Amino acid sequence: MEIRTMQLYDYEEVMALWSRASDIGVGPDDSRAHLGKYLHRNPGMSFVALEDDRIVGAVMAGHDGYLGFIHHTAVDKEHRGKGIGEQLVRRAIDAIHADGVNKVVCVAFKSNSI
Repeated sequence: MEIRTMQLYDYEEVMALWSRASDIGVGPDDSRAHLGKYLHRNPGMSFVALEDDRIVGAVMAGHDGYLGFIHHTAVDKEHRGKGIGEQLVRRAIDAIHADGVNKVVCVAFKSNSI
C-alpha cells in the first residue's frame, strides 16, 4: 500500500470512494472546483491510500491558520481493519502540525458508526 498527497486528478476516484461511504455527506460543495480550491489553499494536507494503483482510502484535511480540520475520511469496506484510516489521519494531522497549527478537529456526523 502507498500513501501519497491527494491531487486534483484523483477527483473522480476519490468522489466515488466518498459516495460509497454511507457516513460521508457528499454534496454540491464537493465539486471538482471546490476540491481544487481546498487543495490549493491547503497543499500537502490531504492524502490518498492506493493499492494496485487504485484509491482505497482518502482524507481531506487543512486548516484556517488557527484550527485544523479533518474532513471526508473513508476507507473502502474490503480494506478496513488494516490501519489505513489511522495512517491517513496521522499523515493529515502531522501535515497540519508541521504548518504550525496545533489544534485539529474531526468533522463527523453524530450517526457515524465508526
